[in-house]
Formats: sequence, structure tokens, C-alpha cells
Amino acid sequence: RVLLGCFLLHYMHRALIFPLLIRQGKPTPFFTFVLALLFCVFNGYLQGRSLSNYAIYPPGWLKDPCFITGKSNHCLNYFSSGFVGWLIGMAINIHSDHILRNLRKPGETGYKIPRGGMFEYVSGANFFGEILEWFGFALACCTLESLAFALCTLFILSSRAKQHHQWYLEKFEDYPKDRKIVIPFLY
Repeated sequence: RVLLGCFLLHYMHRALIFPLLIRQGKPTPFFTFVLALLFCVFNGYLQGRSLSNYAIYPPGWLKDPCFITGKSNHCLNYFSSGFVGWLIGMAINIHSDHILRNLRKPGETGYKIPRGGMFEYVSGANFFGEILEWFGFALACCTLESLAFALCTLFILSSRAKQHHQWYLEKFEDYPKDRKIVIPFLY
């Protein structure tokens, strides 16, 4: 239930809260919308079905002290580490979206370099947050389906982050040259 709650919380934020906060921008192409919708429906079904029907968690696994202390031979502390990764990733994602939404004041036009938070380290801070979120989720779930989702997220969002990074470098002469694409200090 905790893991399904994490999944639902992300998508409630993404589907209900986030759209109310964003300013009007360019319309999304219909084909892109359909592909995203199909991915979300399929992935939602896959994650929900996996966690509710196929993932085997022994009774009391969440209350096992090994998740707090990490000092049990039979527990590698996957859940607590993954949950913390998911939580930090979601916080980075929400904070980065906030920075992007507030780059321009109302009525202002033009583009600006995002600054603050993880944007000091990577061009795609919002993407990094989401990648961390879903790898944390995969670690907490310990299922093949959640790992597949995390890997898809990594490949799709890394590609988008690379495009954004190249655009920033071309658009702004003073863009920080040491800022990485999506993974702090690495890529």
C-alpha cells in the first residue's frame, strides 16, 4: 500500500496539481499527447498489477526493524533507502518545476537561465528529480516492472535533458560550462 501510495501521489501531483500551476505555453502536439497517455495507462496498470497481485512481501516486512537499522542479515534495507530516494527525487522535481515556472515575471518575455537548487549542477534538474524518484521507487519495490519503469524514465528524460542542455549552450553565451546535463558531476 505504501508503494502504491507513492506511485499515486506522484501522478496525483502530475495530473491534478501541476497543470493548475503551469502558465499557458505552446500546445502539446496530439501525437505526443497520445503516446504519453498510452505510456501512463500501460505503466499504471503494470505497476498497480505488479504491486497488488504479484510482488511478494512477507507479513510485517514494512515493520521489520532492519528497515530502520539496516542491521539484519536477511534485509538489505532496500525499502527505506528506496523510499528516501523516491521522496528526495519528488522534492527535487517539485522544487525544480517551481524554479522553471517562476523564471519570468507575469508579462515578461524571453528566456532565462534557471538558477538555484539542482539547476546549479545540471540543466535538467526537474528530469534528474524524476529519475531519482523512480529509481528510488524501483529499489523500494524490488520488482522487475518498477526497474523497467525507472530505466525507461532514465532513457527518455536523459534524452530530453540533453536537448535542453544543448539549447541552453547555443542560446546563452554565459551559460555555466561546468553544468552537467542530468546526473550531477557525471553526465
